Amino acid sequence: MKRLYLFFLLLSVALPPVEAQKLSLALDSTVRTKHEVTVKGKRIPYTATAGTQPVWDEKGKPVAGLFYTYYERSDVKDKANRPLIISFNGGPGSASVWMHIAYTGPRLLNIDKEGYPLQPYGIKENPHSILDVADIVYVNPVNTGLSRAVDTLKAEAVAKRFFGVNADIKYLAGWINTFVGRQKRWASPKYLIGESYGTTRVSGLALELQNAHWMYLNGVILVSPTELGIKREGPVAAASMLPYYAATAWHHKLLASDLQQKDLTAMLPEVEEFTINELIPAITRGWSLGDQKKKEIAGKMAHYSGLSAEVILQQNLNVPPAFFWKELLRKEGYTIGRLDSRYIGIDKQEVGLQPDYAPELTSWLHSFTPAINMYISEELKYKTDIKYNMFGPVRPWDNSDDNTGDNLRQAMAQNPNLHLMVQSGYYDGACDYFNAKYNMWQMDPSGKMKDRMSFKGYRSGHMMYLRSEDLATSNEDIREFIRASLPKSGQPAQYTRKKVEGGKPTGQTNR
Repeated sequence: MKRLYLFFLLLSVALPPVEAQKLSLALDSTVRTKHEVTVKGKRIPYTATAGTQPVWDEKGKPVAGLFYTYYERSDVKDKANRPLIISFNGGPGSASVWMHIAYTGPRLLNIDKEGYPLQPYGIKENPHSILDVADIVYVNPVNTGLSRAVDTLKAEAVAKRFFGVNADIKYLAGWINTFVGRQKRWASPKYLIGESYGTTRVSGLALELQNAHWMYLNGVILVSPTELGIKREGPVAAASMLPYYAATAWHHKLLASDLQQKDLTAMLPEVEEFTINELIPAITRGWSLGDQKKKEIAGKMAHYSGLSAEVILQQNLNVPPAFFWKELLRKEGYTIGRLDSRYIGIDKQEVGLQPDYAPELTSWLHSFTPAINMYISEELKYKTDIKYNMFGPVRPWDNSDDNTGDNLRQAMAQNPNLHLMVQSGYYDGACDYFNAKYNMWQMDPSGKMKDRMSFKGYRSGHMMYLRSEDLATSNEDIREFIRASLPKSGQPAQYTRKKVEGGKPTGQTNR
């Protein structure tokens, strides 16, 4: 027995250790499952494809695998007339989880009517999904969700190829080209929807798809848009947050009675007019405005914001958003959320210039993280030990040469069929609704394309669809947008010159 023990001891020393299995995601994989969902009272059958598709480099070699989930209505045979929506979230570095299981997809996470977490965690049917009118694919860029670059790429090469405004647009356009070809969707009307940084992404993609892949879209939907590279500095940047401040103060019932008794959307135009006509010029004047006029402007800002005129004067009429989130409910011992200012938080100290944490984001991670992990494994049947990155490592991110707003304008100018819809929550302090309007005004200052642009506002925050009332309304707005942006059969994509009295042409219109 002793000799046998020594034999096995020597054998264990002589043999090399077994190499630990390395986690890696298949670059090209699909798992298909069959499902049904009831939308607007009608039972809709669909196929869900969870899988990965490669990103190819210039030499045709795979450099990454992007995880996606594709929902295709299975009782529609004519794909030529069936819209395809390609969906992205933002960050940059955020997975496509948010709109996937809380907005447009056929399944909905378990939250209450205002968007707060509920236990037990879970997934249920989404009765407001747009799957009745369009097929949808949710795409996760590199390092988000289950998407990863190949192991052989060095960190520097990964950053250069994937982590920047224009690098991101370039490789994702190539990925979309491959996806559309594989799924035989070239004939389908195509739409991009992006949320937050995803709006930067899809605005750039609209032009990149046209110019580099000759893929023309019917619509782009921007949910809680970023600045899109459209500059607003100095007085414009300082003043433009006031309408959001007013909306938030109205929600928390901190405005004077003359404003509080009005409906939100009846009150906000007054604040917007003050911002444009008085506040921007006043901040522009600086000290030359004079003390008396500065006090007058501060008083009006206090009336509209729920803050005191004293703290506004201390900030020289320029109230930073972080200070507002800390200050508005300071006397009550609370802070408010950045992405959704309906949410409140508790700081260690009431003093300070900004909140300790984002109460809305922690709330969302609380409910979304278990739900997406359960859903992918248990319902979509995609099995992997790879960690699902709600937010993945993509920093530093190269923000240089961000011309995405003008990219979208150029794409619309080149393509008479391309329409734009913007969706914003009034209580979003990160990508506020007034700056979303400003984007549209500056994107097309001539107004020649304004008939193809629309704005929709909702009484919630960054992810306005978390509030059940807005979930229904915002999805219906997407349905209407799709219907309005689909050309009639045989209608050419062209501009025609308008006729005026006397027979002389003026302006252009698309037909």
